[in-house]
Amino acid sequence: MSKTATILKRLGIAVLWGTALTGFAVLLVAAIQDKDAGKCKSILVKFEGKDDNFFIESKDIKSLITKDKNLNPVGKSIADINIAELESIVDQDPWVKNAEIYFDNSRQLNIKVTQREPVARVFTFSGNSFYLDGAGEHIPVSSRYAARVPVFTGFPTDAEKLQKPDSLLAAQIVDLGTYIGKDPFWMAQVEQLMITDDRRFEFIPKLGDQVIAFGEGTDIDKKFTKLLAFYKEGLNKVGWNNYTRINIAFENEVVCTRKDGVVPLQPVIKTDSLKLAGADEPPIADSEDSTTAAPATVKPVHTEPAKPVSKPAHAVKEKAKPQKEKEKVKKEKAAAPAKQQPKAVYKPGNKSVNTSKKQKTP
Repeated sequence: MSKTATILKRLGIAVLWGTALTGFAVLLVAAIQDKDAGKCKSILVKFEGKDDNFFIESKDIKSLITKDKNLNPVGKSIADINIAELESIVDQDPWVKNAEIYFDNSRQLNIKVTQREPVARVFTFSGNSFYLDGAGEHIPVSSRYAARVPVFTGFPTDAEKLQKPDSLLAAQIVDLGTYIGKDPFWMAQVEQLMITDDRRFEFIPKLGDQVIAFGEGTDIDKKFTKLLAFYKEGLNKVGWNNYTRINIAFENEVVCTRKDGVVPLQPVIKTDSLKLAGADEPPIADSEDSTTAAPATVKPVHTEPAKPVSKPAHAVKEKAKPQKEKEKVKKEKAAAPAKQQPKAVYKPGNKSVNTSKKQKTP
């Protein structure tokens, strides 16, 4: 093949490609012009996120942009519709985290909505209620649906713009609510947490009637892991109804307050898991009680029979007390107030207790 033929062949191929691209560009421009000249036929709303957390419906989103006749896109020319303005209006809804709006080839306006997901429901002193999402943003309560999230009561303020102490407290609520919500066991066990006057947390679990003093909303994983280990190694052995209060706020300890009249606790705890605080260790003072901690192990005292003691001949026998005086002494002893029961203090041993496949005690 000659050189001239090769050049002509290449030139023909280039002309064909150029014609094809030109035709495609013409068709594309015509389609765009036709689309822009067309009118919006309908609105389609799509939700992103969990299917069981839809606090708003399609009709709620549609009403945001159709209630104003000037903004309603249906029937209007697509070229005259301001999509950015519509997105801004939808984003203003407190339950909407983000909205994306676009037209498809069928001239249908698509609204893709990402909904906010609450992690905690908060009740204030005045009785008002709201949700907090993972970013700490306030979400109003929906009359249509209630989210299954941990409930916190006793929040000190109703203001949307929080002061620094209240903002820190709200951040701890978000962390606690997120942690509990992700764990099926604690979600079933912890339904409501109370905020104390000193901005600490307490709760009464579903299983048991004790008050769990959690302390501040910090070291959440350590505290819950420690409490679960105590459930397994402590309460399962000595009983679930012997305590009125379980304090897990201390570092590496669980301090328990026993009910009145209960015999001092003497459980058999493995040395490689949880054990009672040793007698040689200083007691842990609780904010509510200044009683001393129970000893680590209570060993039985073996008593031997007393040997007879010979008395000197001149020893004078003590006269027996009159019967009335004995009865008086008995009454005084009975009237004396009972000593306050000491607290049981548990400490982790040298080895950790595996509470689950993923968790370890601190």
